[in-house]
Amino acid sequence: MSGRVFLYNREKLHQVEWPDTEDGRYARAYLEPLMVQGASGFIPNAETELLLARLDDLVLPVTVNYAEYGNSYVCSPYTHYVRYAKQELSLLQSPLLEKGLTLLLDGLGGLMMRSHINRVVHINNWLLSTNLFPRMSGEQAAAVLQAVREQFPEHTVIMRSLSPALHKELLEALRTEGCKLVPSRQIYLFQAGGPDFGNAKARWLLKRDGELMAKTGYSFVPGEAITEADYPRIAELYKLLYLDKYSYDNPQFTEAFIALAHRTGALTLYGLRKDGRLDAVMGYFCRNGVMTTPLFGYDTVLPQSVGLYRMLSACLIRQAREAGVLLHESAGAAQFKRNRGAVADFEYSAVFDRHLPPGRRWCWTLLEQLLNRVGVPLMRKLKL
Repeated sequence: MSGRVFLYNREKLHQVEWPDTEDGRYARAYLEPLMVQGASGFIPNAETELLLARLDDLVLPVTVNYAEYGNSYVCSPYTHYVRYAKQELSLLQSPLLEKGLTLLLDGLGGLMMRSHINRVVHINNWLLSTNLFPRMSGEQAAAVLQAVREQFPEHTVIMRSLSPALHKELLEALRTEGCKLVPSRQIYLFQAGGPDFGNAKARWLLKRDGELMAKTGYSFVPGEAITEADYPRIAELYKLLYLDKYSYDNPQFTEAFIALAHRTGALTLYGLRKDGRLDAVMGYFCRNGVMTTPLFGYDTVLPQSVGLYRMLSACLIRQAREAGVLLHESAGAAQFKRNRGAVADFEYSAVFDRHLPPGRRWCWTLLEQLLNRVGVPLMRKLKL
């Protein structure tokens, strides 16, 4: 039976008894500065109140929002399901369908704002594109959900980044508690631990990608060779790819965030350097046997033929193989990842809103039905 759940805000941070575990030490190194200084100082589009939930040996970040419609999708459902979704419509490669869905999203977005869709509390929200979970039982997840619901009776309570392949027990427990399971995106998982992973084509592609460095003159830069002088360039590389090329609704990591991640080990940084110039970078972390890379960037001004994305991906897969962990490759670049042996899965947000009036619940009911019946089949068909 799980123990009592304790919630701490910034004023009560000194009362936290941090577990002397790997996850506990990681949580303190990463979360304490964000709570003390404010998350938006590290991620400007993450205006949120950050709390801690402590249960047994678990420490989970909890974010509280009221509106903040300009936030990144990591703490804004409106951004995720309306604004970011509109930006992704070009992937359908159908101008007529894109125009129609844009009008639909505009209309729904206005109604969702009126129903206060962003009055939410996210559990286990690390303010990253993918929230990895510690070892947590379904009973513990239900206990945290109940404690947060009681503390914030006018908020929708959400756990995102849950997938059937990785979180079967949590999803079942949260469904039993009355949560809606709202699809969020199609992700790719790469299990490269054994010698027989992937088919012959996938292994050939990975071998070819891995040989690119020798041909192009780039050197692999480990974290200990990255210095403070590299932080501005790392922020620039991330911005070039994830913000300029993709969307400014992604988390906007600053130099302060990169410095924090590097100094505390919250992210393990690696890069590719040539002639003294850092042209590509990645930052990953592992939890509960899973690795993911929230920091990824390269110089998009250089020709695609240089192969920076391919080299960086090959380095990441090599790190996952050496660590013996499953690689969570997040979303995007679907065909590239499939060709190299990654397997698709869907990620869900477990949404609890039963305690709210019907005028607040309708948007989540609509999203659950629409995305499960239309969105998921469409993404599977188009292999997005």
